[in-house]
Amino acid sequence: MADIDIQGIVDALHRARDDWRDAQQRVRDPSARELPSPEAVGQIVEQLKGALFPMRLGPENLHHESEDYYVGYTLHAALRSLEQQARLELAFNARHAQETQATIKARAHAAVAALAAELPFIRRLLDQDVVAAFRGDPAALGVDEILLSYPGIQAIIHHRIAHVLYGHGLRLLARLISEQAHSRTGIDIHPGAQIGAGFFIDHGTGVVIGETARIGHNVRIYQAVTLGAKRFATDEAGNLRKGEPRHPIVEDDVVIYAGATILGRVTLGKGAVIGGNVWITENVAPGASVSQASLRKEPFKEKP
Repeated sequence: MADIDIQGIVDALHRARDDWRDAQQRVRDPSARELPSPEAVGQIVEQLKGALFPMRLGPENLHHESEDYYVGYTLHAALRSLEQQARLELAFNARHAQETQATIKARAHAAVAALAAELPFIRRLLDQDVVAAFRGDPAALGVDEILLSYPGIQAIIHHRIAHVLYGHGLRLLARLISEQAHSRTGIDIHPGAQIGAGFFIDHGTGVVIGETARIGHNVRIYQAVTLGAKRFATDEAGNLRKGEPRHPIVEDDVVIYAGATILGRVTLGKGAVIGGNVWITENVAPGASVSQASLRKEPFKEKP
């Protein structure tokens, strides 16, 4: 390594960081980290998964008689660490605002406390998701196999945690959690998406669910399905408008087969069946079946 100028590279990287921070008008704080740590967030999520399913996703040497002790200890550690990460995000977002450290601390605590209070409800939602997967997949041998090995279940566990944080203003933390699931499973669910109980993604790779998508109860989708935006609205200056409804609404009991692409703020009515590899930009009536053959005819349009 003697022929490599390590110090020169270190100096050049330092200048690159300074140039970036200057361009972004970042305030330098050499004493502390500015943003949440993806590594810390990953550890927190694993702890929360263990607390939700201690005998399945907890440590291998856990016994039933110590289950509650493990859950309590793990929750305490995970929530304390999560609050620290939440403070980092909120402080960074407030760097140009006159917001006190006490206010930031209180906001972080409130968001983490809200997630903690939601955990029993999240567990019951996930139980319904696992049962939906078992009922929807003839190859499934049991609910334990699904919880331990199905990528769709892993993705929805991450999503249900991330969605609560997203709703309490911790959008970066939520995105880190969802993207960790995305990298592991190939399933990309934006933490802002609203998803009802009994949700099953079979196979999963290539699934994309956008930020403003709304999905009802007992919905089943297959690999390579996209619930995306048809177009992106802009303001007078040409900047993208953030947060506007632009993704599909999927009502209860809908099935969407592999490769289907549904774009825009359209509604798939209750009980509709969407065939594989179709492209939909119009509303679909409740109970309707849409296939490539049916799309050659006049598509359903909602009456004014």
